[in-house]
Amino acid sequence: MKKGVIVAIIAVLLIVIAAAIWYFNKDQKSDQALTLFGNVDIRQVSLAFEQSGRIEQMNVQEGDHIQKGDVLAKLNTDALNIQLQEAEAQLKVQQQTVIEQDAGTRPEQIAQAEAQLASAKAQSDKAEKDLKRLQVLFHDTAGQAISKQELDYAQSNQATAAAAVKEKTANLALLKNGARSEDREAAKAQFNAVKANLDLIRYQIQQSVLTAPVNAVVRARLQEVGDMTTAQKPVYTLALTSPKWVRVYANEKDLNAIQMGAAAQVIRDSQPNQPIDGKIGYISSVAEFTPKTVQTEDIRTTLVYEVRVHVNDPQDALKMGQPVTVKIARTHSE
Repeated sequence: MKKGVIVAIIAVLLIVIAAAIWYFNKDQKSDQALTLFGNVDIRQVSLAFEQSGRIEQMNVQEGDHIQKGDVLAKLNTDALNIQLQEAEAQLKVQQQTVIEQDAGTRPEQIAQAEAQLASAKAQSDKAEKDLKRLQVLFHDTAGQAISKQELDYAQSNQATAAAAVKEKTANLALLKNGARSEDREAAKAQFNAVKANLDLIRYQIQQSVLTAPVNAVVRARLQEVGDMTTAQKPVYTLALTSPKWVRVYANEKDLNAIQMGAAAQVIRDSQPNQPIDGKIGYISSVAEFTPKTVQTEDIRTTLVYEVRVHVNDPQDALKMGQPVTVKIARTHSE
């Protein structure tokens, strides 16, 4: 009877030892994954207006999810709208000048100039005849019939009438020849300058609207409605929802077990049973001392290599700076 009890005890012990060996080997197998510790890293964008002005609208708050193209803020554009109207009017005036010069002088204008020249010639002929008559009278009477002042006045009228003829003749020639090529080019250049100024004002009005450049989450709202802002003062800080990665550090021994593209799991302390899938997207080729923010069991002064685990996080569960644990499948035994 005692022999049977001993045999039974030995059998139980063997079963316990076998179970312990199996359990130990199971743990070793499950422990093949490399465990590293790090923090979530996200790119940020600081948004500012391209020009100075007073903020008229602020449309989003911290924590809001925004899409590319969403209007986030606007500046007051009353002064720019007035400048726009003025520039549009100037452009129309300059455009009309260019059209007139390209079209040349109208026949009616030439006919009018010819009539004015004929009138000037008639007045010049009359003034010349009056002068000759007075000169003869002055000489024949030895200055008794008319005074020297009257003769001088007649000479002045004749000279004025002759100058008017020259002026009307030159004006008629100018109208017949049309505007010089230099004048036409100058008018076109002035038109282009006015148009460029108009385009600039329209661009400034367009840039008075601040839009989201990418899909992101509003991390900080730095100004408010009524504030005077400049290009150097950010209005919002955005946290990009993609790409997102976890920055971890591996020592040289563990580095041999990590390869680009290897699968990884990111585990949060708050949700340990809901890991987030990722893969190795970057392995540094330069060693550095372990950053103070990394909590590991190794000595902090150990030389390590930065590794980035890119994650797919459409639900935005990982937050910037959040401490996490990363499990990386070893690619080969050490």
